Amino acid sequence: MEILKVKDLCKNYGKGNTLVKALDHVSFSVEKGEFVAIVGASGSGKSTLLHLLGGVDRPTSGEIIIDGENIYKLNENNLAIFRRRQVGLIYQFYNLIPILNVEENITLPILLDGRTPDQEYLKELIDILNLKNRVNHLPNELSGGQQQRVSIGRALMNRPALLLADEPTGNLDSKASQDIIELLKVSNQKYKQTIIMITHDYNLALSADRIITIDDGKIVSDEKVG
Repeated sequence: MEILKVKDLCKNYGKGNTLVKALDHVSFSVEKGEFVAIVGASGSGKSTLLHLLGGVDRPTSGEIIIDGENIYKLNENNLAIFRRRQVGLIYQFYNLIPILNVEENITLPILLDGRTPDQEYLKELIDILNLKNRVNHLPNELSGGQQQRVSIGRALMNRPALLLADEPTGNLDSKASQDIIELLKVSNQKYKQTIIMITHDYNLALSADRIITIDDGKIVSDEKVG
């Protein structure tokens, strides 16, 4: 079942002599439960693509359809609601709220939506993330790897249609990086979570089911792993 369809996506900056085509007619689709890595050098367009998939920037032209919803046909208010409920975001620098503890950071998207967290699912997530002894700790009391696990928990708490990871190991050492990749694989396999991970590290990309390579705003290869 197709969970994401990207159709003829373009994103331009500037005009005339200063025109930059960050994305140039990009099209692909992703099946529910796939783990896709998008790789490319700095400036290739991969981060621009992630921002568009996450609904935090608007394309110049083209369509993004997530779980049957053409997201850029939504008004700003409905797009914000859709993004909060259907898209989980994991950033390189965690983006945790410093005055909230681990449990509060993980449940924040649910609380912002005016809903009550599923306590059973929360407990299961905290166990999988190996944060059982850290639930009352603030972000500055955690290691980088632990903070990234909290951000993964926050992204998964809503059971989103799509989990977007932007260089999720870029700020971590090799051991913590491997732990984070393993956690992403667990969420993909256990919860059938659809994941799109942006990375410049081809070795990390090999952990995914499929690798899409972008160069100069265009897809230059799209291949299955293994």
